[in-house]
Formats: sequence, structure tokens, C-alpha cells
Amino acid sequence: MGTRAVGVVTRGTTGPNRLRRMDRWIAAAHGGALRRSGDPVVVDLGYGAAPWTAVELLARLRRVRADVRVVGVEIDPERVAAARPYENEGLTFVRGGFEVPVPGRPVLIRAANVLRQYGEAEVAAVWDLLRARLAPDGLLVEGTCDEIGRRHVWVALGPEGPRTVTFATRLGSLDRPSDLAERLPKALIHRNVPGEPVHAFLTAFDRAWASAAPLSALGARQRWIRAVRDLRAAGWPVADGPARWRQGEVTVAWAALAPRRET
Repeated sequence: MGTRAVGVVTRGTTGPNRLRRMDRWIAAAHGGALRRSGDPVVVDLGYGAAPWTAVELLARLRRVRADVRVVGVEIDPERVAAARPYENEGLTFVRGGFEVPVPGRPVLIRAANVLRQYGEAEVAAVWDLLRARLAPDGLLVEGTCDEIGRRHVWVALGPEGPRTVTFATRLGSLDRPSDLAERLPKALIHRNVPGEPVHAFLTAFDRAWASAAPLSALGARQRWIRAVRDLRAAGWPVADGPARWRQGEVTVAWAALAPRRET
């Protein structure tokens, strides 16, 4: 598009199946918009040193819409060159950054583990850049996960701004829900302190998890579902239902977790 790439080179850490939890949620939460789109272009922003996440995203979203096209965007030209042999019908790789140098407006931008190295004060401006590139019913999903994708937290944003925060985990590896705090996205990770909503939520989640301990005999999944039910009963704006919760997910309205203090 003839514009300067916006951003800096990330560490590039990646691996097969690292983003499976996020991809699964995207297919369920945004599948309708993807099916309706007249131009089903999806961007994997900052895919890293290897193209696995873009390859997998295409395969997973093709189950929703067969003619979806995924564009992997990386600011490091060497990473783009290394990914080019993996291009095929529906998958391309280009050099770029937060300006998202693709024609038209993507129906989805996924930015996983990209903002980790940025300052909290920089997040809002990056979100604004990315949201401005979305289709009218598009979605930006930005978050962080561990190295093998067992724990993941992401924010979903529409063109109008942030909508929800999703916590997702492999339940068999979880000691308590607040273990997910280390994977909070940059907009929230420094807000996990007393007086901030995200800290109050994780504290309430730990309490609900402890109360549901008797269900451990039936498995971690049943314990998690009960804990999420109790969160909803306590007034937290939890989305979805047991079909999503049983996968080790819980999605909460952004407004309930948004930071209180100015940066």
C-alpha cells in the first residue's frame, strides 16, 4: 500500500497449535460475520519467526467459510521471506505492521503475543490503528498466551472499541483461575492490583473455584462450570453458557474489567 510499516520487530516466538484456543473461540464467536462477509479477508498480525499460526488459522476458518483468505503480516522481512514457500490459494504473506497493508478492510485481525513488549500507554493507540482497518462488522482479537497455548487471555474489539475479555485454559493444568493473570494482555496485566476491576474479578473467580472444590471428584471441567455459574450469579457479566465454559473458557464484558486509573 506504499506506507511505512508501523511497529517494531517482536521476539517471534511461535509454535504449532499455540493459538488453538483463540482460533476455536474466533470460529464460534465470529463465524456468522465471516459467513456474511462479501470479502472474507483475515489477517494474522505478527505471526512470528515461523508461519504455523497463519497456516492453522486458515485451516480452522475454512470449516466456517471455504473461501476465506488469510494474510500473514510481519514487520521483519526475513520472516516474510521464510514464510513465502507456504503460500497457497487462500494464504499469503506480506511485510507490514499495525497499518495492516492489505486491500480493503479485513473481517478479522488476530494479533496474538504482539503487544507484550509495548508499554501499557501505547496500547490504546495501537488498538485505534487496528480498529480503523476493520470491516464494519469486523473483529480485532488481541491477547497473550503461554509458549504451548495452555493459558490464554484476549480482548475482542469491534470498530467501536473493546467488547469482551476471554480467559481460556487447559483445565488439567490449572491450580486456580488467577494463574491466568500472568497471561493478561498488556492493557490489563499491570492492573491486577487491589482496587482494579480485573483484580476483583480474579479474586472472585478464585473464591468461586475454591467453593466448587467438592466437584473435583467429577473432574476439573465440572468444577470450572460451577465456578463460572457462581460468578454469573454474583453479578459478573459472563457471556455464553456451559457449551463454551466446558472448554475451559469464560468471556466477560470489557466494561466490567476495564482499568479504573489513568496511565
